[in-house]
Formats: sequence, C-alpha cells, structure tokens
Amino acid sequence: MLAIAGLATILLLLAAILSKRCSPLVAFLAIPLAAALALGHGASVGKFMLDGMTTVAPMGALFLFAILFFAILADAGLFAPIVRAVVHLARDHPPFVTVGTAVLATLVQLDGSGAVTFLVVVPALLPVYDRCGIDRRVLACVTAMAAGVGNMLPWGGPTIRAATALDLPVMTLFGPLLPVWAIGTAAVLACAWWLGRDQLARVRVGGGAVSPRHTAPLDAPAAAIGWRFWVNLTLAVAVLALMLTEIVPSAPAFLIGTALALIVNYPDPAAQREAIERHAPAAMTMVAILLAAGAFTGIMKGTGMLAALAQAGAGLLPGGSAEHLPVAVALMSMPLSLLFDPDSFYFGVLPVLGEIAQQGGVPSVEVGRAAILGQMTTGFPVSPMTPATFLLVGLARLELADHQRFTIPWLMFLTVVMTIASVLLGVIRL
Repeated sequence: MLAIAGLATILLLLAAILSKRCSPLVAFLAIPLAAALALGHGASVGKFMLDGMTTVAPMGALFLFAILFFAILADAGLFAPIVRAVVHLARDHPPFVTVGTAVLATLVQLDGSGAVTFLVVVPALLPVYDRCGIDRRVLACVTAMAAGVGNMLPWGGPTIRAATALDLPVMTLFGPLLPVWAIGTAAVLACAWWLGRDQLARVRVGGGAVSPRHTAPLDAPAAAIGWRFWVNLTLAVAVLALMLTEIVPSAPAFLIGTALALIVNYPDPAAQREAIERHAPAAMTMVAILLAAGAFTGIMKGTGMLAALAQAGAGLLPGGSAEHLPVAVALMSMPLSLLFDPDSFYFGVLPVLGEIAQQGGVPSVEVGRAAILGQMTTGFPVSPMTPATFLLVGLARLELADHQRFTIPWLMFLTVVMTIASVLLGVIRL
C-alpha cells in the first residue's frame, strides 16, 4: 500500500512539474500533503515537513549567499578585465579563440548561473567568431561544455538539489568529485582546442576568414584596473579556498564573503540595500523551492512511502545489480536532462534511486555523485527543459536543433570521461 501511494505521489509530482500545470513550489507542497492526509498522518504531517525543511535549510543558505556573493562581484566588474584579456589574446586564431572561450566561460560560470555565463561570453565573442570564420555552433558548443562542467560546483543548482534530496552535507557529496571536476575542465579545454584546430583547417581550405557581420570594440582602451578589482579577486579566491578546504562551512563562508563584498564595493548602506534587492528575488525563488522540496522529502520519509517504494524497486532488480547502479545513473545522466527538469529529477527520482542503492548495499551518496556528472550539468545547455538553453541559441543566432545535433555528442563525451575518472578514482563503484 505504501509503495503504491509513494509511486502515485511521485508520478503526480513529475506530471505536475513537467506539464507546468503548477509551479514546483505548489507541487512539492500540495501533492505529498494530500497523500499524507489520505494515509492518516494528519497529526504528524507538520512535524514531517518541519524535519525536512530543517534538513535543507543549510543548502538554502548556501545557495542564497553564493548567488549574492558572485552577483555583487560581477556588478563590481570582476569579470570585465578577464573578458577584455581573453578577447584580446584569442582573436584571429581559431584554436586560441575556442580555448579562450572555454577559459572565459569556466570563470564566469563560477557564479553558478548558466544564463549569466551565456550573456557574458556569447555577445563578447560572437563578433570574433564571425571575423575569423568560425562556425557559430562551435561558440555555443564550447560555451555549453564549460558551463555544463562548471555547473557541478557545490553552489550549482544540481549539486545543491542532490545534496538536499539525499540529506547530505554538500561537501560530503561534492568533495571527492573535485578532481573529477578538474579532469572534466581539462577535457573541455582539450575539446575546445580540437574544435579550434578543425575550424582552422576549414577556414584555410575555404580561403580565409569571412567578413564580419558585426563589429566589437576590441581595440577600445581598457579602463584602468583599480584596487577594488584586486581586493575582489583576493576575496573570491579566499572564500572558495575556505569552502573547498572545509575550514569554514559553505554557507558561512559565502555569508562572510557577501558581507565583505558589500563593504568593499558599496560603502554606503543605501547602495548595499539596493545591491541585495537587485539580486535577492532570483535567489529567494530557489530557496523557497528548496524548502518546499525539503517538506516533500520529509513527508515521503516520515510516512514510510520512500522506504517502501525503494524496497519494492530493489526487489525488481536482478541480484547484485544494485552495485552497478551508480555507473548506470552516471552514463544516463546527460540524456536524462532532455526528459527531466532539475526539480523533478533530483527531488522526485533521485531519492528513490538512492534508497534502492542503499538497500542493495551501495551508499546513496555514490548515486548522487553519479547524477551530477550529467543531469542538468553537462546536460543543461542542450535541454529544452531549461530557459538558459534558448537564451544560448538565441544569443548565438542558431536553431535549437542545429545546436543539439552539434553539441550533444561533445557533452556526452564529457560525461563519459568524468564517469571513467570517477570509477578510476574510486568516487563511484563500477
């Protein structure tokens, strides 16, 4: 009975979110609440919800302050000199252009927002690609690869969601993946170089570069880099170091960084309030969804639906196959981005997979690590489930189908590379 109720709850949740008949916030609250009441848990449902919300509160704080921190630094111009340097050094030689694109996108993606990465990188480099005769699909592909791998970072949406869904500290989930992320980033640079060499050969065969259709102020004098740039850069490096080494927990590290960034860049209290109000709405929306997802998870666990569903699912697997579940999830994670949006996968599907693995003797954390190797990380820049995909193809002036056909094989290659690295490093089991 509990397994059937749990399956019905998750299917209704997925249908509600994927069909966009209601917002994730409403779906995460209304559907499991109705199920709990139908199962006779009316007296305890509030406690279940509170337990779940308490569990995810640190994740919500991490997301909120990470978004504010990087947004304030971006507003202060931290990335502007980097953009100018990449554009200046990379122009006119396709391999340098594509590698420069990957470096720039990797740096900008530190703020955890694919949309911001696309808005910074594509308009800045599109004129360079046009002048050099490089296929615009390469621009979209390289940007997508760098942003996708960068979305694995601890303050990225998929990692936050996975940690929340599995009730794990975010660095417990991501910490062992740090070398895998580094290998993925190196693979992005290698792929970018390969694509650049291919475009160089194509341009030479075609008789040289095409005429530019747009102009860019590449030779405009750069503004002087002031003391605030160096302070902001030092602050960003220090906060990341504190968080990654776990000297200070993630959320407090970004809270401290946000406060210092406000003091450095906006000494006036009114300007500080304005900076917070400018970026808080987007961050608070995600925090609200995280809290609602915590309530959903709390109800699923408290009523016993999640355990019953996992037990039933584990019974359907052949003997011993649970130990291969992490690798299977990793290899399927990128394609699953084309079918599931991040909320429905991480809060609806991943907890069940984690429980199935747990009952098969495999730590659920390995399934979580496997999922973020592709599901809405490498997969998000080609997924029709995310608005950022349409922003990318719009800025690059491409059709979605052309972008997907060109880019999906490269993104799948990155997921395979990181899966192999995860197995060899012992992060997930084969």
